[in-house]
Amino acid sequence: MNSDRFIDKSLMPTEDEVYSSLGSEAKDAWAGLMSFAAENYDHAAEWNYGGKNYGWNVRYRKSGKTLFCMFPEKKGFTVLLVLGKKEIEVYRDRCAEFGGSFRSVFDTAAQFHDGRWLWIRVENALQLEDIQRMILIKRKAKIRQ
Repeated sequence: MNSDRFIDKSLMPTEDEVYSSLGSEAKDAWAGLMSFAAENYDHAAEWNYGGKNYGWNVRYRKSGKTLFCMFPEKKGFTVLLVLGKKEIEVYRDRCAEFGGSFRSVFDTAAQFHDGRWLWIRVENALQLEDIQRMILIKRKAKIRQ
């Protein structure tokens, strides 16, 4: 169980509680990833309780499919990206575009029947570029008018 997360099912965290917990650098990254999702996708951001081991998270879903989840924590947050076979193949073709930290997360992620689950700890906005690049591989951005 991760005590750095919001794990009490009966207490969904408020925006103020989340931002206070994240700390200033991670707060900017959290807001940046939310802005990226809003600008590029039509997925709804929804609070979800992931159980006592994972706690509260914001997930971006559309038509029952999750694009990614963000788990607020103390002094940072964790992004969960679930990659299917197609996304894994595209990533492998383009892995040189990603930084060493992201490649390490990918390489150490367990391979499951439904793909790889990447748990990426974020502490500042400098880490977002690779995450956003992978999200764009997972699902193309909406066409802007």
